[in-house]
Amino acid sequence: MMATDLPMQKQDRAHRVLFVTGPSGAGRSTAINALEDLGFETIDNMPLSLLPRLLGGPPLEPPLAFGLDVRNRDFSSDIVANLFDKLEADPTVAAELLYLDASPDTLLRRYSETRRRHPLASDDPPETGIARELDLLVPLRHRAGILIDTSELTPHDLRAEIERHFAPDADIGLAVTVQSFSFKRGVPRGIDLLFDVRFLRNPYWEPALRGLDGRDPAVASHIEEDPRYAEFFDRVLGLTRFLLPAYKQEGKAHLTIGLGCTGGQHRSVALAERLAKGLAEAGWRVSIRHRELERRVEARPAN
Repeated sequence: MMATDLPMQKQDRAHRVLFVTGPSGAGRSTAINALEDLGFETIDNMPLSLLPRLLGGPPLEPPLAFGLDVRNRDFSSDIVANLFDKLEADPTVAAELLYLDASPDTLLRRYSETRRRHPLASDDPPETGIARELDLLVPLRHRAGILIDTSELTPHDLRAEIERHFAPDADIGLAVTVQSFSFKRGVPRGIDLLFDVRFLRNPYWEPALRGLDGRDPAVASHIEEDPRYAEFFDRVLGLTRFLLPAYKQEGKAHLTIGLGCTGGQHRSVALAERLAKGLAEAGWRVSIRHRELERRVEARPAN
């Protein structure tokens, strides 16, 4: 990983503007979300022609972060480079360019995992689009003030890098993700603590509950009626609350807790919701993911 930071005096100018770019699949969306959590106002894929108008008004607060890639309607490396050079020369603007990079093999693997089409190769193999995009972005890569190679980084690692560059003095603390999943689809990568909840009573066998998920109160109540539920949950919550300070003291920036059941729809979802709530009430910074429910939404055909 390589990174070079801009002079600190640029942060004192009226507008702070950060361009975030790089090849598709290198982590731009993750970076944009992390910047938003750090207080940036983020705008993704806005037409470049509108940017000068946005910056032509009074000084903006908070700082702006623009996500730019080949999906932008009027995107070209020359346009972005020229616009960035003009902003960088403007004494009222602190312009920065963050470039997220990744090796071609890593980008190809990520596209293979998601089975998405590359924006520059709708009818060709993904590697064709990856090669075209990397070549197109060479001028921007050379102009980058901060370059982060994400080839070996998980999304959590990338968030930590963003925090290190753009909030180095902030007490970010330990970020916790609670994730539900189906064992039939395999254990997600990056799980630090794993709990198997398949021993609890399964709402799937109740016709009225089968089509619902663990976020529904009726489903949660059904699971909680299992005589083993209360003690199990109290032990899991107590264990995680005991361990989190130790992980934080050890210097860990992110910790992922996985709860798995057979289908990833009922038991693991209900437990993840309640565990995330319990940890948040204890003061931890918690996000929640339901892998199988997210996949179901992504697979739903557009109207």
